[in-house]
Amino acid sequence: MIKRIISISVLLFAALSSFGQPRLRPDNIEEVIKAMTDEELASLLVGAKESRFEFFEGTAAGVRSIPRLGIPATISCDGPAGLHFYPFRDNSDKTFYCTAFPVGTLTASSWDPELMEAMTGAMGNEVLEYGVDMFLGPGMNIHRNPLCGRNFEYFSEDPLLSGKMAAAYVRGIQGNGVIATVKHFAANNQETNRTENDARIGRRALREIYLKNFEIVVREARPGALMASYNKVNGEYVQQSHDLLTTVLRDEWGYEGVVLTDHGAKEGTVAAAKAGCDLMQPGNEDELERMLSAARSGALTRAELERNARRVLRYIVSTPRFKGYKFSDSPDLEAHARTARKVAGESIVLLKNDGGTLPLKGEEKLAVYGVGSEDFVAVGIGSGHVVTKHVASIRESLTAAGFTLDQPLADYYKDYVRMDYSTKRLAGIMDWLSYESWGYGKKVAEPDVPLNLLPEQAAQNDAAIIVLSRDAGEGNDRDLLDDFELSARERRLLRMVADEFHAKGKKVVVILNIGGVIETASWKNLADAIVLPWQPGQEGAYAVADVLTGKVNPSGKLTMTFPVDALDHPSSANFPSFPQVGEALGGLKKNTDYTEYAEGIWVGYRHFSTRGVPVSYPFGYGLSYTSFGYSKPVVKASADGFTASVTVTNTGTVAGKEVVEVYVSAPSGGMEKPVRELKAFGKTRLLSPGESQTLSFSVPAYDLASFNEALSAWEAAAGTYEVQFASSVEDIRASGTFQIRKPLSWGVNNVL
Repeated sequence: MIKRIISISVLLFAALSSFGQPRLRPDNIEEVIKAMTDEELASLLVGAKESRFEFFEGTAAGVRSIPRLGIPATISCDGPAGLHFYPFRDNSDKTFYCTAFPVGTLTASSWDPELMEAMTGAMGNEVLEYGVDMFLGPGMNIHRNPLCGRNFEYFSEDPLLSGKMAAAYVRGIQGNGVIATVKHFAANNQETNRTENDARIGRRALREIYLKNFEIVVREARPGALMASYNKVNGEYVQQSHDLLTTVLRDEWGYEGVVLTDHGAKEGTVAAAKAGCDLMQPGNEDELERMLSAARSGALTRAELERNARRVLRYIVSTPRFKGYKFSDSPDLEAHARTARKVAGESIVLLKNDGGTLPLKGEEKLAVYGVGSEDFVAVGIGSGHVVTKHVASIRESLTAAGFTLDQPLADYYKDYVRMDYSTKRLAGIMDWLSYESWGYGKKVAEPDVPLNLLPEQAAQNDAAIIVLSRDAGEGNDRDLLDDFELSARERRLLRMVADEFHAKGKKVVVILNIGGVIETASWKNLADAIVLPWQPGQEGAYAVADVLTGKVNPSGKLTMTFPVDALDHPSSANFPSFPQVGEALGGLKKNTDYTEYAEGIWVGYRHFSTRGVPVSYPFGYGLSYTSFGYSKPVVKASADGFTASVTVTNTGTVAGKEVVEVYVSAPSGGMEKPVRELKAFGKTRLLSPGESQTLSFSVPAYDLASFNEALSAWEAAAGTYEVQFASSVEDIRASGTFQIRKPLSWGVNNVL
């Protein structure tokens, strides 16, 4: 009875205290802020785990409500390959599936911002219709090293390509009236000790490589949210760095959205808030108490509290929940599946196609090898996982395309995978859903196939398909020996299948169902064709079949380098997946507690092309079933940089699309620069044989500049610049020149 009286009293007090108070509207944020107590301001800046369950279980984070002022709670969900949340709810018998779209390494391989925006438009519709306010994607950190466990979520080793594709991604999501969150700002380029690692980076490399992509997306797409990464940069936690979160992000780039932490509490809550980190996510009571104590003591001033709360309130009033949107909980998953299949097909990279091995006719009898033929990896591990109703297998897709499969071989893999999953469920390792709907992670080890049957299989089938699969993800980096390189069992399978089928004059096709770069140089000679669909989402196996049959002419190109050896990357000297020499320094372990970015700007193709280091497949590389000619290059200096155009003609026999990559070589006499750097790109429409299209480009001089640390300024040297129109970084098809007549400079704050 006493508790009931107290509860009624609390409710009555809340009602009385809200009488005459302003109710939040988009046009009265300042009035609401002035009406908030210091405690309310502080509480708004700390997320609340319990607020997530006001809506449904399994979301990433929530923002606390303040009912007396009409401030609602809001929620966010993980991404970036589709919504990530727990698919079951206590009040419903329905399973809430989402669409598993292709991962970042594949979508970026399209080099097609319009295609990306169309895909994330569908993705953002699911965010909206499932009642989510903020989507935690895109991930867009630079591929500093191929063994970063989370590379599958990211786009490229090049900051321009990463930034442009991320901008398209954000536009697609936010076109639905929901909020996109770019992450992980900044220099979260390894997963080993990601919460504490100190990324020690020279200011030129930091500005040119690791911040430039974020600068592009902020300036071009105006994302509503940005996630500060766990790690330190040059000794200071990013979440507590005024230099990064205020001086660079807001003062220099003009960012106006909300900044939130990655999801884990750090003790420096007050320092983060002062630095410009607005929202602690997912929030806990320790953080709330630190914020409240700082508000009471004056360690956080009223002005600082209001500043951060203002940005949180701007976010809240932009959400569907605040606007009263009546979400359906039933997005059009079938339509989105079709979109996912189209995007995957347009993005697949054809790495090898000797003798016109592909396309196949679609009527062949195929022997399909590899556990990935059944246990197909749709997306990666961790918060980037998506629970979807069904992930198509290669077996299913090839059958649907008209091929006849070697049935005993197909049954062998099917039974092996089912048995493995059943064993794991019984052991409690997997506690919900069947293996068909997991769609991530190569959870089943490659079996030792009865190779004594190979002669019979080679005799009875028209060709062999070998699927090589990899998983990776959040929290761990990849292993060099049994992940980047092929295992002994995989090598044996490749060699013996190739020997048997080639002896009978039959072809071998390898499908690389991987999230990040693997070693290919030592074995690619065994394959007649190599198809790279990366981790292509739930419909990706059908997209692979579309490419194998020629229904889709592949037009994807690599957004990262495939090295001959992982050690050829200069960053490998300072990356945790590689054996390190020497003892810990000052009690700190190299590449765990701290990582020296000693390679500077020499990341990816900037190193390989400039230093002349051989690669297996270069940046920008990708084959087609047709051929293209480049002609009529035009390059002109403009008032602000240069303009350029080139005509692309389909010189082959089937319709296809071509990506044109525009590189620039700077004159000597300025700062040391790579031999060429990507400065623009474009993709043709589908060109019929003999058809041409002229692509035009405009590049401002600021985008040609390098960062001079001594002067804290971006500089573009005077002289003659060569503009190269290319099919890959090593395949220059046409060129032209323009001049900058006097040195140009753009000064920035002397920070970091």
